[in-house]
Amino acid sequence: MDRRNFLRNLGLMGAGALAATSPWLTAFASTEETARERCRLGMIGPGSRGRFLLGFLAENPKCEITALADIYQPSLDEALKIVPKAKTYTDYRQLLEDKNIDGVIIATPLNTHFQIAMDAFDAGKHVYCEKAVAYTMEETLAVYRKHLATGRVFFTGQQRLFDPRYIKIMEMIHQGVIGTVNAVHAFWHRNGDWRREVPSPELERLINWRLYRESSKGLMTELACHQLQVGTWAMRQLPTRVMGSGAITHWKDGREVFDNVHCIYEFADGRQMTYASVISNKFYGLEEQILGHLGTAEPERGKFYFENYGPAPAPAFVQMLMEWEDKIWGSNTFAGSSWDPEVARNNPGEYILGKAPDSDGSSLLTEAFVESVCTGKQPPHIAEEGYYATQLSLIGHEAIVQGKPLLFPDEMKIDYAPYGTKAP
Repeated sequence: MDRRNFLRNLGLMGAGALAATSPWLTAFASTEETARERCRLGMIGPGSRGRFLLGFLAENPKCEITALADIYQPSLDEALKIVPKAKTYTDYRQLLEDKNIDGVIIATPLNTHFQIAMDAFDAGKHVYCEKAVAYTMEETLAVYRKHLATGRVFFTGQQRLFDPRYIKIMEMIHQGVIGTVNAVHAFWHRNGDWRREVPSPELERLINWRLYRESSKGLMTELACHQLQVGTWAMRQLPTRVMGSGAITHWKDGREVFDNVHCIYEFADGRQMTYASVISNKFYGLEEQILGHLGTAEPERGKFYFENYGPAPAPAFVQMLMEWEDKIWGSNTFAGSSWDPEVARNNPGEYILGKAPDSDGSSLLTEAFVESVCTGKQPPHIAEEGYYATQLSLIGHEAIVQGKPLLFPDEMKIDYAPYGTKAP
């Protein structure tokens, strides 16, 4: 979906509600004024995710990718097929020395984000850093503070912030359409070993960095980081406590990070957000189930459901059991309604935007970053949402490793009105 169609769809919403729900969309406010402007960006880490973003950036008429940096030559070679005129470097610091580059995209392994981002800010560059922001909570706070100190634009790879489904459903949630949100259940299940082919043994830890503790926090930072932000976006609160567990139960192939994780995030008022990820079964896929007392939102599917849908017939297997009981006992010994499970299997729901989803916000996220680099203006809230998404994924991982509940540290809180938090 391009920006014009995106804004046209969201134009059905009130301007005030839109600003309250997703204030970072102000990045698009100056699109007419920047029509003739052009920003120059460098890509640090054009691996699979980097090249995915590169595909959008290369098609943006306001953006020129002038340089690429990576220590792995095959990644540079593949990226040059998208932007053949870009300079290439094997040391990202050489890219940062180029005074003509306005901003950088960081899509490298997690454990390298901190140093590259800090160096980029010090070099005067605007920064887009793929999630998670950094490998530790302390590093994440330092990156955020550096962003504030330098005044440079800072985006993180939280594409759901620009996904039309999520923006629309959050407006509905915050207006009370599905009632009081009492719980969020988020999950992301896959069936695959998460392993990539390695051309030579010495490249194992470079290419499969996600599988090793020295460079990765596994499922929590790679997947949960997205969905925890959705939960706090809906709740408009920061969890106060987290507990979790994880293990390697299926992919016993030398990896060091868990292949399944489960966490419970508790809010001060007693509500909860759960997160689960299992990568040995994909049947349920991924979703954030936002449960209100009047309805349920499933933004990934692009649908919402009202509780009072109408009487649903008993599922076929329940009807069959009741028929067997009639034949055996002569009458149904149990009240029929007691057999009806409290689920709405026949509730088709409604599409949030009137149709099935066709994008995930990644293209609009990169477009917003380009607009912000052109104007030099930081959109409100986007850095803070990305900051807390990373911190929640990191403390969830730590709760799993330590095997005990952990409180969100006061020293990691930043000034952010939507969550009611203040920096110490």
